[in-house]
Amino acid sequence: MKAFRAMALIAVLAAAPVYADCTYPAVPGKLPDGATATLDEMLAGQKTVKEYDAAIKAYVDCIDKELDQKIASAGDQLKPEQKADMQKVEAQKHNAAIDQLQGVADRFNEQVKVFKARADKKG
Repeated sequence: MKAFRAMALIAVLAAAPVYADCTYPAVPGKLPDGATATLDEMLAGQKTVKEYDAAIKAYVDCIDKELDQKIASAGDQLKPEQKADMQKVEAQKHNAAIDQLQGVADRFNEQVKVFKARADKKG
């Protein structure tokens, strides 16, 4: 009976529409070097970081919706520990994405400081 329930749950979860848009965004390639970058290059870097921020937000929203849909479609067949496991995995994905974003933002902000320090020396 337990095996049947497990197979039924897997079937329900597999049948639920998957958000194909939940693709993890690519980390921005090279960010500008504040020691040598022009203002235009720094502005382009800022735009890249803002776009990455928006892409991470969309990804996180997508995985949140995906989890909600999986839980709703499983209904009463989902045991509390199964739901908790699904929520734990989603939280790990969510936190990893936010940590990655924070790392990119921190690297860019360091280069902004270098750029501003360089500009102050000239001025």
